[in-house]
Amino acid sequence: MNFLSPTVLGDTGLQVGRLGLASSYGAPAQAFEEAFERGCNYFVWNSFMKGRSKEMQTAIRNIIKAGKRDQLVIALHSYGHNRILNKFFLQKSLRMLGVETIDVMLLGYYSWKPASPTLHSALKLKEKGLVKQIGLTGHNRKLIARLAGEGNISVFHTRYNAIHTGAEHDLFPHLNTTTPPGMVAFTATSWGQLLDPRRMPAGQAPLKASDCYRFALSNPNIDVCLTAPKTREQMRENLETLDLGPLNPEEMQRIREIGQYVYRNK
Repeated sequence: MNFLSPTVLGDTGLQVGRLGLASSYGAPAQAFEEAFERGCNYFVWNSFMKGRSKEMQTAIRNIIKAGKRDQLVIALHSYGHNRILNKFFLQKSLRMLGVETIDVMLLGYYSWKPASPTLHSALKLKEKGLVKQIGLTGHNRKLIARLAGEGNISVFHTRYNAIHTGAEHDLFPHLNTTTPPGMVAFTATSWGQLLDPRRMPAGQAPLKASDCYRFALSNPNIDVCLTAPKTREQMRENLETLDLGPLNPEEMQRIREIGQYVYRNK
């Protein structure tokens, strides 16, 4: 296993780099374009104004202008919990990004099963060719395991990090290994808790962001781990994940021990 080679997002046929890019924290367009050139092609565009980044929008348009749309995998994070809003967010995002189709339409956040009309309308958008795959993001791991078995949703975003490892029991063992869903991990640093020196056990240095991403990606069930840097420098630090590759047993043990300590001492 290495993190430099692309992988296939579950059973979708979409080729993706191992680090995915979220738009929420405002990294400059050049940072997103630099990451794309390193193979990070899974871009999560937020339909919600507060989490939407004009910088990512610029980067996507620049990449398309360079004739590389076929190398991009654009995931639209839609907060519309009904068919009208989902369609509205989709159409608006298509115009803003200058594309004709979205690769993954993410329904989020869901702690419950999407209502039948909402899911049905999303599948209709897929039938029309406006989206290629339907995804869902949320914290309810048992729900994700159940929905994965139903087959309508093919990509899931789930919380997974050294503090929150419940997916190892509630989710990953229950996935179909023959036709697996695409699995994307988010909050790899647990909102910075794993990077905070004040939260570490005595004598332990805080983790680096790359340690956290490597932890998630070292699990064979995870296809992509999301990163959301604020600056170009942070992006470059995060991209070191790709060169460092999977954790060795000693690194894994240290990170798990730190995660368990932080969890016990919240």
